[in-house]
Amino acid sequence: MAQDEALSTEDAVRAFRVHSRRRQLLDAAVAVMQRTGFHQMSMQALADEAQVSVGLIYKYFGGKEDILLAAILDILDAFRDQLQPAMDAVGDDPVERLRAGFRRYVEVVDANRDAVALTYGESRTLTVEGRERIKELEVTTADPLRAAIGAGIAAGTLTCADADLAVYDLVMLGHMWALKHWRFRERYTAAQYADAQLDLSLVALSAPPR
Repeated sequence: MAQDEALSTEDAVRAFRVHSRRRQLLDAAVAVMQRTGFHQMSMQALADEAQVSVGLIYKYFGGKEDILLAAILDILDAFRDQLQPAMDAVGDDPVERLRAGFRRYVEVVDANRDAVALTYGESRTLTVEGRERIKELEVTTADPLRAAIGAGIAAGTLTCADADLAVYDLVMLGHMWALKHWRFRERYTAAQYADAQLDLSLVALSAPPR
């Protein structure tokens, strides 16, 4: 039993080290790509930014495209892991669930502003398989917001005719916090921005059908 516990602790420490090193490299890659763009980023520049050797980078990633894809997937993983718990914490009211989910969505964007902005300019350089994987995950990670809107429609609280259209409007508004942060940062925190945008959206989502 003691030996098993020791192995479990060693595995946990090893996993933490791998995660920390990957996080270090992804943060460094985003910083370099922000300055030079994806195509101009060299592995040596990344190594210098992360203060590691080029060889160590290749222990974690196969190349530049793997790094870019990992940076994007990292954000999508955060949406997947954080939205549902934030929504479940506020109970069953669809509007309150939507508010909690969208606020957390914007907070994740806020924590990854540079990477979110980067994906708009560089994601098209990925392979077809990489782009398709991102599209699939975008749909999945937005499911909690989509479900809240659907529940609001079913309850008669929201009158929106197309929950999917409404969800992607919110997704784009969430991304705008990264893209237009220079404009809104003096007036809003991330949570305040999320609430203000959702208040505007709820006017449309609750309007009488035409």
